Amino acid sequence: MPKNEKDLIARDATRDIGAELLQAVKQMKAGEAARSTKVAVSTASEARSKLGLSQSQFATALGVSIRTLQEWEQGRRLPTGAAKRLLNIAARHPEVLLEELAVQ
Repeated sequence: MPKNEKDLIARDATRDIGAELLQAVKQMKAGEAARSTKVAVSTASEARSKLGLSQSQFATALGVSIRTLQEWEQGRRLPTGAAKRLLNIAARHPEVLLEELAVQ
């Protein structure tokens, strides 16, 4: 049940906001945050970051549209078949894809 303004004022009168913030910072530094979010990095994002290429450059190197690459990186779609294999190679051996780009 939501508190009314009178209850909120009474609660806030007894709080030490500075001490609460300091305690929260100490907890965060100790790794005791109330919650943490872990984001899995897609193979496409990992490979592209290792190569240091823009989305446009990486999409061109793979022979896919920028939109397809964005869908893969954001996890809305998953690469399949040859594209999946090529992304795995690019993630493990980025120099191979860079060599291919130099030839073009």
